[in-house]
Amino acid sequence: MEAHDDQSPAVCRECGALGVGAGACPACGSERRAGHAELLDLSIAHIDCDAFYASVEKRDNPALADKPVIIGHAGGRGVVTTACYVARRFGPRSAMPMFKALELCPSAVVIPPDMAKYKQVSADIRALFDKASPLVEPLSLDEAYLDLSPGVRRVERPAAVLLARLARAIRREVGITVSVGLSYNKFLAKMASDLDKPDGFSVIGRREAARFLAPRPVTALFGIGQATAARMAAQGITTIAQLQSLPEAEFVARWGRFGRRLAGMVHGIDLRPVNPDRPAKSVSTETTFARDIRDGKALAEALAPLAEGVARRLDRARLAGRTVVLKLKTADFRVITRHHRLTDPTGRAETILRAGRALLGRQADGRAFRLLGIGVADLCPAEEADPPDLFGRNHNL
Repeated sequence: MEAHDDQSPAVCRECGALGVGAGACPACGSERRAGHAELLDLSIAHIDCDAFYASVEKRDNPALADKPVIIGHAGGRGVVTTACYVARRFGPRSAMPMFKALELCPSAVVIPPDMAKYKQVSADIRALFDKASPLVEPLSLDEAYLDLSPGVRRVERPAAVLLARLARAIRREVGITVSVGLSYNKFLAKMASDLDKPDGFSVIGRREAARFLAPRPVTALFGIGQATAARMAAQGITTIAQLQSLPEAEFVARWGRFGRRLAGMVHGIDLRPVNPDRPAKSVSTETTFARDIRDGKALAEALAPLAEGVARRLDRARLAGRTVVLKLKTADFRVITRHHRLTDPTGRAETILRAGRALLGRQADGRAFRLLGIGVADLCPAEEADPPDLFGRNHNL
């Protein structure tokens, strides 16, 4: 982010007033101001609730305000769903095994998740978003993109002003804080929202984007996980600056179709629109075993009710999938995923189970597994699924 100088526009995060330069807000005197040279020219935002589940629980029980709070199921195979910022100072993080989190922070208050309550709070926040723009793309219960461009936003005020007022409204009406990222595309807006958590307001402009990205690791780029990063590291590439020096043709040669998008992203280009009707990409279900399972037959049996659960969810949503996905987690927490592309899309439990067991058979080699999951991806309307052949048989059977 560019430094806030005396000539840059600034928005007060308390009252929403616009001004120029650093220092206290001339309207209300607050020191909580966000300034940037391009502040009034940017319209794409990412809003992320701070430690959402834990914040809701602290809101509902003020006695927890200064205590380390972890949301999750204690004992057995529980994992951390959310850790508040007090707890994070001791080391607990989301997805960490609960026993490890409690070793790091034995004084933590562990609260089982209350998803019905969190969904209602999320709906309350979404209602506030909808007052600002019709183009809201939720990513989960606790984060969303907003397009606040001129001609789109419902109120003709600069995006920065609307965001400051939204954050204030969420704090006052819902009782939790959010962190705001403002930029000119989704990739950088999401990156900005992570810069100053909790209760942050950060801006990344066009002029600084490439320079801002350059020193960061390649894993900061959307779509690059640990496996791709490891392959890049084997080629001597660990920072975005190294990618910025490559011509576009080299991206395509090394990484195919993804490489073309990556070539733009390393320079701060992301053409994805804010899509309020973003469809689900997959439907899945999983279970964590009370004790690790090594036996292949037992794993195969455990897969059956999971496949039936996926089929029921597909039926309710009138969807089907072209790819069956198997997920396993080993005793040492390594996640394994395997995919099988079907001849035709399916919504049938027996077809999902058959493909899942075939994938499982190649992994059940005596290793201990603590988690098993199955799902379908490459979704399509249910009407396109399970076509019979000339003899009335299903193509996938």
